[in-house]
Amino acid sequence: MGDRILDALGRRIAAILDKRSPGYEPTTPSDPNALRAALRPGDILLVEGDTRISAVIKYLTQSTWSHAAMYVGPIQGLCEPDGEPHVLVEAYLGDGVISAPLSKYRDFHTRVCRPVGLTEADQQQACRFMIERIGLDYDLKNILDMLRFLIPLPIPVRWRRRMIAFGSGDPTRAICSTLIAQAFEQVRYPILPKVERCAKDGEQRVKGQAARREILHIRHHSLYAPRDFDISPYFAIVKPTIQRGFNYKKLRWGDAPAEPAGEDAAPTLSSVA
Repeated sequence: MGDRILDALGRRIAAILDKRSPGYEPTTPSDPNALRAALRPGDILLVEGDTRISAVIKYLTQSTWSHAAMYVGPIQGLCEPDGEPHVLVEAYLGDGVISAPLSKYRDFHTRVCRPVGLTEADQQQACRFMIERIGLDYDLKNILDMLRFLIPLPIPVRWRRRMIAFGSGDPTRAICSTLIAQAFEQVRYPILPKVERCAKDGEQRVKGQAARREILHIRHHSLYAPRDFDISPYFAIVKPTIQRGFNYKKLRWGDAPAEPAGEDAAPTLSSVA
């Protein structure tokens, strides 16, 4: 009886946190065709979410990004009724680990982060790790993890990241980048490791400076947030519009004289003050 009550309460809190924030408008929705053409398996898709929990995560991390999903390519046997394949794997509050089509984020501001130099074997292993976890259900009875997102703002700076990682219940994994961080841990690919610098064994001090080398230490996966892929020195930012071939001379501005529009005409742009 007690477990059922806690589970029902947890689902109610999750529903509140997942409600859309009033007045939200995406800054610059991505071109869906350019985005689809640019993505490769292993890429991270960052999303500027529009829900209440998204607003809190963006505040706590001081970032545009509130959600992250991994692009794994078409997943066999998973598609929309219209035939669109599921190509993303994400952990989402209330739903657990799910797959999704790229069109889910058609109207959102997104960013693509690509692990640089990731081998094909490691890429496949990371994607397989994500796909194998589709269907994992998170225990909503641990409501402590979710209650912290209802705490009134502002939050002291020193507590913000801890607020995201606080707690030991499964919902934490469903609202941050833990699952993706675990996938990269499997192949020892760094995101934002702690760096320890020390003198190389057997080397002497030269001109008062110690010869140093860097040792990377993996942070605990619960401490990662979507913004970490954006600021990581090991992930490249991929701009789909530029990657497909951008020529500003071909843009049509709204205040320019009207011209016949062909099939390949660029969208009309408006100047923003």
